[in-house]
Amino acid sequence: MDGVDAWLQAIAASPWALLGMAALVFADAFLVVVPGEAAVTAFGALAVSHGTPPLAGVIVVAGLAAFAGDACCYLVGRIVGVERWAWMRGPRVRAALEWARARLERNAAVVLFTARFVPFARLAVNLAAGAARVNPVRYLGVAALAALAWAAYQAVIGAVVAAVVPGGPVVAVVVSIVVAVGIGVGIDLVLARRARRRSSVEA
Repeated sequence: MDGVDAWLQAIAASPWALLGMAALVFADAFLVVVPGEAAVTAFGALAVSHGTPPLAGVIVVAGLAAFAGDACCYLVGRIVGVERWAWMRGPRVRAALEWARARLERNAAVVLFTARFVPFARLAVNLAAGAARVNPVRYLGVAALAALAWAAYQAVIGAVVAAVVPGGPVVAVVVSIVVAVGIGVGIDLVLARRARRRSSVEA
């Protein structure tokens, strides 16, 4: 345990730490299997349990990386479209894209903001926003606010857990990631249940 603590502290103190976290967050915009959320939560925990990197720095860097990733997804949707690659024609992706298109037509700002907190919906909404040619000025403004809010949310989860759970950096990081994943799974289940109820009503 002491060795892992020392390893985490070395990572937190590294000048490359935030850059590595930013790379994961950026990649997470395209590949939902990349642990961007977990990385931000872990660094939020380290900011409190170890003192470095600063929590504000974690939030700002994560927010910028998230915004950059979302903006790139928007550009892909706008320039390339959503029909070019085979994986975009799969049933789950097609359903997500159709859902995103329908919601964007009615309330783009709310959809863009809330989708930032749901990994698969985030990818679909950003691609669909680009393909639907949502006004780029409007999109970038909402996307920037959403990315910063998401970064603060993820980092604060880690910071709060580290502040209330004893045991040092290892325990803080592990528990904070479990809590963050649990919240994410809970949100996914609630959204899936609401979608099923809506479908049954419409049928």
